[in-house]
Amino acid sequence: MLDVASGKKTRLSWRKITAFEEKTHPESNDRYLVLLFENGSQIALVDPGGVAFAPSTKNSGPVPGLPAVVCFKDFFKLKAQVDHYLYDHADEPPPRECLDMLMICIATLDGARAVGFDVGDLEGELEKSLNEIEKRTG
Repeated sequence: MLDVASGKKTRLSWRKITAFEEKTHPESNDRYLVLLFENGSQIALVDPGGVAFAPSTKNSGPVPGLPAVVCFKDFFKLKAQVDHYLYDHADEPPPRECLDMLMICIATLDGARAVGFDVGDLEGELEKSLNEIEKRTG
């Protein structure tokens, strides 16, 4: 399966899918398909070409504002905001929300890994951002 936003692929074992459901987004009325797996995980297939999944707080701990469902588009948007704070305002200390956004990014990547995506390259990018925050906040 290909996530178009990230270009990342994961293999699905059709034998491990226990059910699927078509749902309608309550705000946009867009329809999407949810695949349910025997281990309890779920993946939502959304148009155009996105894969959504539950974030994992395994490494981030509880995070304020963490949505119940995330995708790689969310990750890239938040990462761009973190980078804006860090590199476009390099002479200012990053605001607290910068760290919160970084923690949501971590939970997003952990969720992506839990459903089979290789996110090592993106984790490396987050590590650079975290190091920059630590360096600038003392």
